[in-house]
Amino acid sequence: MKRNTAPLLWEISKPGRRAITLPDLDVPAASLPTELLRTPGAQEGGRDTDGLFGPHGTLPEIGELDLVRHFTRLSQLNFSIDTNFYPLGSCTMKYNPKMNEAAAAHPGFASHHPYQPAESSTGTLGVMHRLQDALAAVSGFAAVSLQPAAGAQGEFSGVLMIRAYHGSRGDTARTRMLIPDSAHGTNPATVAMAGFKAVQIPSDAEGNVDLDALHAECDQTVAGLMITNPNTLGLFEAHLEEVIETVHACGGLVYGDGANLNAILGKLRPGDLGIDVMHFNLHKTFSTPHGGGGPGAGPVGCNEKLAPFLPGPVVRATAGSLAYVMPEHSIGRIKSFYGNFGMLLRAYVYIAVNGTAGLRRIAENAVLNANYLKELLSETYPVRYRRRCMHEFVCQPPEGVRTIDIAKRLLDYGFHAPTVYFPLIVKEALMVEPTETESRETIETFAETMIHVAREAERSPELLHDAPYTMPVGRLDEVSAAKRPVLRYCPG
Repeated sequence: MKRNTAPLLWEISKPGRRAITLPDLDVPAASLPTELLRTPGAQEGGRDTDGLFGPHGTLPEIGELDLVRHFTRLSQLNFSIDTNFYPLGSCTMKYNPKMNEAAAAHPGFASHHPYQPAESSTGTLGVMHRLQDALAAVSGFAAVSLQPAAGAQGEFSGVLMIRAYHGSRGDTARTRMLIPDSAHGTNPATVAMAGFKAVQIPSDAEGNVDLDALHAECDQTVAGLMITNPNTLGLFEAHLEEVIETVHACGGLVYGDGANLNAILGKLRPGDLGIDVMHFNLHKTFSTPHGGGGPGAGPVGCNEKLAPFLPGPVVRATAGSLAYVMPEHSIGRIKSFYGNFGMLLRAYVYIAVNGTAGLRRIAENAVLNANYLKELLSETYPVRYRRRCMHEFVCQPPEGVRTIDIAKRLLDYGFHAPTVYFPLIVKEALMVEPTETESRETIETFAETMIHVAREAERSPELLHDAPYTMPVGRLDEVSAAKRPVLRYCPG
């Protein structure tokens, strides 16, 4: 159902209108090569199907004011952390301090070109070197690479490092990777892409890794274990040290999914527990924009044993200066150039401003907010595991109410929905993460709204089945959208 959607630019185009005036040419005019020119009108129905050209085969012609209003209206349709509470579990949609944005926009950084030689790149090299050191200090690892451009790419790098390590030892029989059922959904895909077989380990009644099942799977074919801690149930693995020791005892390595690091900043270092390699989601833990505001950044850290296999280049001090260096047995480049530098810079500013004590308070407040919100909701939204949660928790809607209906109705009250239907081991799951940046008032208002929506569902189920009512696009027919998708814009 479509409601009040903004028209496309070519629908409001009028011949002769201009948003800008181009300066006179200061070089000889030249025609574009004929073979590169598009042929408007040759597409479906005499109109270019991608919407670039209008009905008459022209580019949109728009006045400046109309153009500004068009894009401003579109921006106001967005949910963003600057306008709405965003309790997406496992996404850590915290506020992005504007100080970070100002640093990233500084001309000395924003105008720097990645092809510039190291001798004219001392500022950017310095930031990257300090960020590598800071991430290593926070996590307890010996070395860090800033190359990966997202969390999933950091995961992929870490698993490739594990594969390269075993390969360097001639240990080619290790073809299986163990993954708890409370891990992130990207883990099995990463394992498959790296050429391993994913083996699921169930959770026990308390939401921890089932130790008996783990012991039964650990043998000489195990390359390693990918574990998320705190896990996607929002719980700290109570037997984490035993889990790590069990995997190490059979010759495997342990990969730590660092997506939930926000819960343990300054309180615990994964490297100190024996985790061999882990990625960091800078766009979650260290407050760089994501969720449409990216790009992301997923640096990977590891112990001394795996450091030679890090993706490169990394920044190291050599002969009194900083330079890009490829680790000795590097798995190679995982991204062009040197990572998403704007995100790296934002994260460095965030860490530098907060310092050690500040990072610890971030974790403490994130855990406090999550537990407070859990208690406010628990009588209406049953919580599967009654243990104290970390930075997030998983609850379920009241009996007979669907999670999707709760999620859609929340939009009408100005709240983005929590993560829905994940983790898969909890039926009708709602994974809720308030983060440390939300005020008590916001948390209480959200809880009141969640409870109100649950009451609406009990009194008038059809009201929720048709929600949302205030969005430009209403409830979609999900079956038709999957089977008969509309892949181009249809005016009217």
